Amino acid sequence: MTLDDLNNLNLKDLANAQMSVKVAILAVLFAAIVFAGYWFAWSGQLAALNTAKQEEMSLRDTYLSKKRQAINLDAYKQQLKDIERSFGALLKQLPNKSEMDALLTDINQAGLGRGLQFELFKPGTEKIGDFYAELPISVRLTGSYHDLGAFASDIAQLPRIVTLHDIEIGPEKDGTLYMNAIVKTYRYLDDDEIAAQKKSAREAAKK
Repeated sequence: MTLDDLNNLNLKDLANAQMSVKVAILAVLFAAIVFAGYWFAWSGQLAALNTAKQEEMSLRDTYLSKKRQAINLDAYKQQLKDIERSFGALLKQLPNKSEMDALLTDINQAGLGRGLQFELFKPGTEKIGDFYAELPISVRLTGSYHDLGAFASDIAQLPRIVTLHDIEIGPEKDGTLYMNAIVKTYRYLDDDEIAAQKKSAREAAKK
């Protein structure tokens, strides 16, 4: 088929045209139909198909994640039990408010039992946390190096959590040593105190 054939083409007499002309016209019409179908219908469907594929991949990832969690559910439950048990054991090492006086007495007795002299034993202001309160106690003791070391060891072995901070040791004029330190004790808050903490947190969040 040549350019002259196209120029001399009579659409009214298309049925009598050469076979090559008919084939060429059919090819052009087919291409036009395919292009029109893609432009007006298939392009939107292809975009929807791509979106559906992406959603399928996302759903598959979510399914696999949930499946892994379901498979490991018993292990997660056991871990939670272990955590709760460990937390309960730690919580038992914190006295409640009514037991604090006995704990302070234990700290005092730990020093006196080693022959140390308390020149200062001054509880400070409690620092309230989420579920516990921290009480710092300023202490100054005098005695031998061995007795001061034994006192620190006794404090560490108390059934309640007691820690030593800001330790300073120096000589006294009589040949003994002094130790200045901050002894920190901890207690858990009672239900009323926890409720007050949550209320204060809510009020602070509103401001």
